[in-house]
Amino acid sequence: MGEIRSMNVLLDINVVLDVFLNRSEFLADSAAVVQANHEGRLIAHVSAASLPTIFYIVRRNAGLERARLVVIECLNSFHIVPVARSTLELACTLPAPDFEDNLQMACGIEAQMDALVTRDPTGYPSSSVPVMLPAQAMAQLAPKPPGV
Repeated sequence: MGEIRSMNVLLDINVVLDVFLNRSEFLADSAAVVQANHEGRLIAHVSAASLPTIFYIVRRNAGLERARLVVIECLNSFHIVPVARSTLELACTLPAPDFEDNLQMACGIEAQMDALVTRDPTGYPSSSVPVMLPAQAMAQLAPKPPGV
């Protein structure tokens, strides 16, 4: 019997911020994805280009020290997808009107992600990488083993 491979997902900035800014309306689903990453039920990635934006937004909302801690936690918890010139060039060719969304899609394509997890799937029209809400990503995972 073959080994079950963990799903590799690229987390959109909004999912990461939901958890680290404790956005109550979205926290349960986004936190479940982050928890599944910690449990090894999926492998979460973030784009290197996302970290400055995450830092900026957390600093504005929760202060400099919290922003630094969040970036360190991201580095410790998630795989980082590099952004090279090729990534930026690919993003320029993608159809979404928002360059940041195109850059996320380009990262997902180049890193061969199984899915891009976001709360805003409309930002990723005609993505060649499947786009899922956090709850949809969780539904794709194997059940949590007993005692975990």
